[in-house]
Amino acid sequence: MEFQNTPEFARGLDAQDKLASFRDEFHTLKDKVYLCGNSLGLLPKAARAAVEQEFADWQELGVEGHFEGKNPWFHYHKFLTNGTAHVVGALPHEVVVMNNLTTNLHLMMVTFYRPTQTRYKIIMECSAFPSDQYAMETQVRHHGFNPDDAIVEVFPREGEYTLRTEDIINVIHSHGDSVALVMFGGVNYYTGQAFDMPAIVVAAHENGAYAGFDLAHAAGNIYLKLHDWNADFACWCTYKYLNSGPGGTSGVFIHERNATDVTLPRFGGWWGYEESTRFQMKKGFKPSATAQGWQLSNAQVFPMAIHKASLEIMERAGMQNLRAKSELLTAYLEYVLEDANTQNEFVIITPTNAPERGCQLSLLFKANGKGMFNRLLENNIIADWREPNVIRLSPVPLYNAFEEIWKVGQAFKV
Repeated sequence: MEFQNTPEFARGLDAQDKLASFRDEFHTLKDKVYLCGNSLGLLPKAARAAVEQEFADWQELGVEGHFEGKNPWFHYHKFLTNGTAHVVGALPHEVVVMNNLTTNLHLMMVTFYRPTQTRYKIIMECSAFPSDQYAMETQVRHHGFNPDDAIVEVFPREGEYTLRTEDIINVIHSHGDSVALVMFGGVNYYTGQAFDMPAIVVAAHENGAYAGFDLAHAAGNIYLKLHDWNADFACWCTYKYLNSGPGGTSGVFIHERNATDVTLPRFGGWWGYEESTRFQMKKGFKPSATAQGWQLSNAQVFPMAIHKASLEIMERAGMQNLRAKSELLTAYLEYVLEDANTQNEFVIITPTNAPERGCQLSLLFKANGKGMFNRLLENNIIADWREPNVIRLSPVPLYNAFEEIWKVGQAFKV
């Protein structure tokens, strides 16, 4: 499509947008352009009623809400299963919603990082989100290894900002049978690069290692097919592109070959116990032969109610449809930004190729990036600032419009 940097052209795209009506299902910020969904998604209008329903059942039923409520709390996590499987491309028994992201990452490491004296290394991208870095570091130390030796980071080539898939694969192969785990983000939080997850999985498995992913910036953003890609596990937060509120709950994927293997070591908890005999309260942990076998405690009903409301919106919109709009929305943002960048004030360090990015564009400023960030705020545009000199902009297909993107381009021209 040949873009035009005019309000009429942008409105024309909005008029043709089959997902435009979903914007009305969110509380958008009055008179502001919100491009910060990669940090915190907006509030779905259905969320308040969803939580109020659980308040009502608690008020009227007390403990009986576990079994007699409209959405019985005993198996509340199951109401999220199909929507979660849809978002990440999984089978229903491969996913569960529980805890928070870094907690789940540590729980996954109990199962999927069991180093030996010869196979102990973790391969990961450089500049991963700090939580991932700290989780890997402390897990390695927990097992008695030195992170400087056990953690191998893949860096961009000289003069480049993002990683080449061939370099990731070469690093994995170069460390061979010393690799215990390959752990990458699905989309890098800083550059917005989407990694070739299927290729990473293949390389990890060829070297006898597990392959896992932190999908905090990928779930609800890019089209995922975790089951078909054969990933061993993944986990993600739900408060970004899944719009489930600050500090919201987390999702977990465990491939069925692992999820059904009750012999795999894990940390046990009551809600991971085989459901049909859970209330017999017997000693001896017998995990459920699904991803639910990694649960520790019963459902966090109130944050899950918000997540349930959001997942229902995602299912109705359809991940393929959302991804198609996202690609067009992001391409238009790239176009208006480049059109405004007449003085070469910044470089877009996010890949141009659509399969290599989600809806985020990261702008690296040569100087005074904070000044531009403040100018955006003055123009009622909510972006995200990352040290030392990067502005992140994330047009979300559920609630951002093409005319808003045109307005962003105009703000860069001021």
